[in-house]
Amino acid sequence: MAPSLTESTPEPSHALAGVSKSAFPDGLKTSGQHPPVYSRLRPYSDFPKEITGPTVWRAEDYRDHPERWTHVFSDEEIAELGKAADDFLASGTPLTGITKAQFPLPKLGPFFNTVRNEILNGKGFILFKGVPVEEWGLEKSAAAYMGFGSYFGYFTSQNGKGHVLGHVKDLGEDPTQKDRVRIYRTNAKSVLSPPLFSIYPRTSKLVIKTGAPEPIRKRQYFHTDGADLVGLLCLAKALEGGESDIISTHNVFNTLQHSHPDVVETLTTPNWYFDRKGEVSEGQDPWYRSAVLFLENDLRGGPPRVWSRLDPNNVTSLSRFNSSPDARIPPLSDAQKYALRVFEETCSRLALHMILDPGDIQLLANTHVFHARTAYKDYPPGSVDERTGRPRVRRHLMRLWLATPESEGGWRLAYHDGDEKKRGGIQVDDVAPVCPIDAE
Repeated sequence: MAPSLTESTPEPSHALAGVSKSAFPDGLKTSGQHPPVYSRLRPYSDFPKEITGPTVWRAEDYRDHPERWTHVFSDEEIAELGKAADDFLASGTPLTGITKAQFPLPKLGPFFNTVRNEILNGKGFILFKGVPVEEWGLEKSAAAYMGFGSYFGYFTSQNGKGHVLGHVKDLGEDPTQKDRVRIYRTNAKSVLSPPLFSIYPRTSKLVIKTGAPEPIRKRQYFHTDGADLVGLLCLAKALEGGESDIISTHNVFNTLQHSHPDVVETLTTPNWYFDRKGEVSEGQDPWYRSAVLFLENDLRGGPPRVWSRLDPNNVTSLSRFNSSPDARIPPLSDAQKYALRVFEETCSRLALHMILDPGDIQLLANTHVFHARTAYKDYPPGSVDERTGRPRVRRHLMRLWLATPESEGGWRLAYHDGDEKKRGGIQVDDVAPVCPIDAE
């Protein structure tokens, strides 16, 4: 049985009363995953028929114009970023305590503020290039990356272990164990559940319209992460694959409103269940109920903006709770399975493809950009880079989840923690933030 639409707002779980400041050196705790405040949700009839403005973009607007979405760091900018990282590391402050105030960037800072506005209110993505990650090594690269991130938002924990610096790296985990394994710790594509195959056959052909069609790519589902912004710093590329696809949420919305309004209505209905995958605080259910598409609550003098929160892996991994005679939650309906299929195929058809090289930072707004990555194959053990003569390392990206509270320009989301500095993310009880320099 679904919870009532009038259920009470949960108490904030991120208050630091009684929590050691030494465990949370910046004085802030991640709020975590929550169901929406159901009274703030809007019916499909309130949603616009079409969205206009800078958040709506097409892949062809950018595919052949990287100068529109790429910034190459100058030598002077790298020097400023590197000095700030050195000074921070010399201070002895733990990386979990890094803040913008502790990472002064007098020249880059104003530029980052401009970029932040474009990320939050414009196209929602940018690619920075030129961080000398091989020269700097893991520790300095991590400090520079987190200092960079502090200009865009507040670090949130990305898993039940409290990692505020995540690592996208193949650790050999089994991607078919969707109720326990996070896909970013594998090299795999998303695994489709049998019911989706049996009702709606699928091909995974992704066509990028730059002359001849691209070959078939296996990849993740298009999704959003559990924070306002997500950043990826590439440290090492794979031998094959591991590339990035992104798509304007609002372009997808407009396309579906034109061709499949029934799918949009399904996505706006708050009868979707999301798996916490075992990352559960005391007193929480192992899932929460929500919608996929939302409207902002504060008009700010204009029409409310459409935003989304979705990871299909977290709605197709609940069979342990919804497939038995005494199921506690309902299984996916045929309408929901159909909506996932149409959504995925639409994103695949409209996506912009980009390749991250070592030293690149991709920054995205989860509110209005969906993303995915292709499956990949790492270099064999013992491989040597012919250019440098050094051993090759496995594909490795550092990841940040960043929160942007309402009072600092963030979107007006349907959660009770809208103005908390570290809203969203994943927080289990009082697990303290940690900042591993490599994957663990």
